[in-house]
Amino acid sequence: MDRNAAPGQPSSHLFPPIDPFDQRVIDMGDGHRVYVEQCGNPAGLPVLVLHGGPGGGCSPVMRRYFDPSVFRVVLFDQRGCGRSRPQASVVANTTWHLIEDIETIRTLLGIEGWVLFGGSWGATLALVYAIRHPGRVRHLVLRGVFLMTQEELRWFYGGGAGAFFPAEWARFAQAIPEAERGDLIAAYHKRLFSGDPAEEQHFGRVWSGWENALASILPHAGAGESPPDYARTFARLENHYFTHGGFLEHDGWIEAHKHRLRDLPATIVQGRYDMICPPVSAWRLARDWPRADLRLVGLAGHALSEPAITAELVAAMRRIGGQA
Repeated sequence: MDRNAAPGQPSSHLFPPIDPFDQRVIDMGDGHRVYVEQCGNPAGLPVLVLHGGPGGGCSPVMRRYFDPSVFRVVLFDQRGCGRSRPQASVVANTTWHLIEDIETIRTLLGIEGWVLFGGSWGATLALVYAIRHPGRVRHLVLRGVFLMTQEELRWFYGGGAGAFFPAEWARFAQAIPEAERGDLIAAYHKRLFSGDPAEEQHFGRVWSGWENALASILPHAGAGESPPDYARTFARLENHYFTHGGFLEHDGWIEAHKHRLRDLPATIVQGRYDMICPPVSAWRLARDWPRADLRLVGLAGHALSEPAITAELVAAMRRIGGQA
């Protein structure tokens, strides 16, 4: 889950804009070409930024959470989205392909270990990577935790969140015939992969609009409509992953393997009123994790761009940078 950020004024906590010192496209050898960029200090502490969605792509504002004199910031657009190609493709596009891509990027860039910085689906991907490669992780900074469980999907696509946003939920649910509303992920999958570009764009915008409407606690901050091509890409990739349970071996996979994270330090920043990824997931993740620091942010929702969320994330990176 999670788009780049809700629209709004840039937070005063962010660092000034910086340009990449390296931009490249990596051919992964299976038809996918993945865009990667680096910015900040080439000799600094490496940090990998993992965007949300799946399908959200990176944006320039994501570079601004890090002191460019301290960090070597690596960003990449995950398969099928952003500047990676082919756009909106779900062929050879699973969580495990993304984990392999991350390792390919790390190896090509000559990085031994890095900080992982991810929100929503980006937090999911960070956790899966850390479970598989704990020796490569120096710290996890997670925001808006999503554990890729059926419980979380039922909350957001089964009416739980809709009880708090009835008008927005009605627009999302009523776009589907009543007979199919028992499984909205499946109903949208049928339309997002229909082969009709106009239909896919239309339902992509409805799918993306539901999530965007709930992204921020600030009035109207996340209410803008996505461009058709972006919405189609975002919706197709997100729906593809959710249809397949994130391609994890079983429901609850992350929690079942959480013991592998026990020795890793983590900072978890969670909006108290996050309607997309409710705080219970962050609480469950932090429970019995000795080195996890859970920061529940009052009067904050889900979006990366919310001022209080931004402040906590920047503060976390300042602390980590000071320890480097």
